[in-house]
Amino acid sequence: MQCEFPDVVLPPEQTHELPEDAYSRTVVSVVRGAVPSVVSIDVRVRVPIRRGMFWAPTEVAGNASGVVLDNDGNILTNSHVVHQASSIEVTFSDGRRLEAQVRGDDPITDTAVIHVDAHDLAPAPFGDSRHLQPGQLVVAIGSPLGFQTTVTTGVVSALGRTLRSESGHLIENLIQVDAALNPGSSGGPLLTGSGEVVGMNTAIAAPAQGICFAIPANMVRQTAQILIAEGRIRRAYIGVAGQDVVFRPEAVDRLKLPAQAGLVVLEVDPKGPAARGGVRAGDIVIEFGGRALSGLDDLHKQLCQGQIGERVNMTVFRDERLRRFEVTPEESKSAAPVEVG
Repeated sequence: MQCEFPDVVLPPEQTHELPEDAYSRTVVSVVRGAVPSVVSIDVRVRVPIRRGMFWAPTEVAGNASGVVLDNDGNILTNSHVVHQASSIEVTFSDGRRLEAQVRGDDPITDTAVIHVDAHDLAPAPFGDSRHLQPGQLVVAIGSPLGFQTTVTTGVVSALGRTLRSESGHLIENLIQVDAALNPGSSGGPLLTGSGEVVGMNTAIAAPAQGICFAIPANMVRQTAQILIAEGRIRRAYIGVAGQDVVFRPEAVDRLKLPAQAGLVVLEVDPKGPAARGGVRAGDIVIEFGGRALSGLDDLHKQLCQGQIGERVNMTVFRDERLRRFEVTPEESKSAAPVEVG
């Protein structure tokens, strides 16, 4: 028996032709090409929760995004998404759900690589983030609040921004965009109009609207390659904790200081390289490795993998005099950074 509804007009069959206007054609084309490479990530993290007078470990669920790096099962996402996660599950655009393990994690650059047991993935094409320009169209794809493959668009608002990560360290050269990002967008790709990944969405400036940030693709690709090969990023450590300090102009002239700022040493690890080299609490570090030092963040930036085991000159201001010491940085034993350089 066939039912007829003369007063009902059925919608026309959906077509897959591109829209007529150039803007829509560009965005739709980017999304069609990128969606198979974008994943939704569900994590569970064990955190201590107060229950009366006691603290009890409790699993908390969260969600984020990621982008496929290669056909070996490696997926790029943010460190703050998977750091200390007890379980990770990845959902692909075709509906597949696979368990994942952390391949490598770097809280300082907020970059992580997770791995799934699959080899039929769709790697995303990466572009050169150095070619971005303010005003350029960008497309963000992710899973904000668990809504998988959500698309937002905007422009590059500015380049070279600096933002302090959840680990406490500064991430430099960030891309500022006005494409809407929300919790869960973290780890998703930022794409150009040609469909190339030029950034990894990482943060929003709350409570502002339209001020969001992405880590440049060149930075995350380089970090990801090391994480895949070694599982971690090796960084140098000298064993000092300090606070930024600025000299008065007359003191700079009178003492012939090479810089107007430095790092006053508040604490020295007695077993660390700086202590062995002769550095003491109260010293003001103004040069490291022959370069002027502007403060703690600058010291963190200058401490690099190549300095591990190599002697480095360190100039400090002590007792109205400049003194020079040699320190030999060691490899940092801490996976997560602390306020000790």
